[in-house]
Amino acid sequence: MADIDKLRAIASQVRRDIVRMVGLAGSGHPGGSVGSTDILTALFFEVMKQDPKTWTRSAKGQDAFILSAGHLAPVYYSILSRAGYFPKEELATLRKFGSRLQGHPSTEAGLPGVFQPSGSLGQGLSAAAGIALGKKMDGELTRAFVLCGDGESEEGQIWEAAMFAVHHKLGNLIAMTDWNGQQIDGPTTSITAVEKLDEKWRAFGWNVIIANGHDFNEILGAFAKAAESKEVPTMILFKTDMGHGIDFMEGTHKWHGKAPKPEEVEAALAQLDETLGDF
Repeated sequence: MADIDKLRAIASQVRRDIVRMVGLAGSGHPGGSVGSTDILTALFFEVMKQDPKTWTRSAKGQDAFILSAGHLAPVYYSILSRAGYFPKEELATLRKFGSRLQGHPSTEAGLPGVFQPSGSLGQGLSAAAGIALGKKMDGELTRAFVLCGDGESEEGQIWEAAMFAVHHKLGNLIAMTDWNGQQIDGPTTSITAVEKLDEKWRAFGWNVIIANGHDFNEILGAFAKAAESKEVPTMILFKTDMGHGIDFMEGTHKWHGKAPKPEEVEAALAQLDETLGDF
């Protein structure tokens, strides 16, 4: 039985980390990172089979997570740190010269927990599908997870990977979309109108689940349903609010790639409980 209160406490600290990291760096992407915090908190602290002590990039014997929407690096780094992959003090080095915490995840930086570099949107689903196929060929029971964005779903490679995964019956592939309706230029409906994602994914042959990305019971329920699919890949469409949990960031694309000023950092932190100790 999952400890929902524990997950909420971790998520609050992760949101604090994100705000402070991006504020210190003076650049970064806080809105989507804060919005997807609950999803990755549930994934890493309740769902995935992973252990920082035995982690390797081969992903042998463990679940693998790929961040396809690489600009969400702040939440990824905080989650990895809080899960024990590296000391929390390193979070203060985000985007600094020589830091392992680059603006987008990099394998060359040697940061534990990062399987795949990401930054150019649309590529992560292909990488995760490749990992899932390798696990299937090796007879492994572990899985590959990947987080995409709804704006990112405008990329053609997403749909090429979608066809590949169905063709190879990758039931061990669980993809997620941070479905917040926002991208850097504005609402997704005003850019290329990527709507009815559930119908699109079903048309490509995927098992599709829709869940509230801020309700831990729904999030965990969605992952449990996804685990029941054996020969069909699953896409979980998590309905989220960009900037969730911070009133002046919520529901607007304006915080997609904007760093908060010192006074805005303080205003945000006043709304978030410190539960695990700041870095």
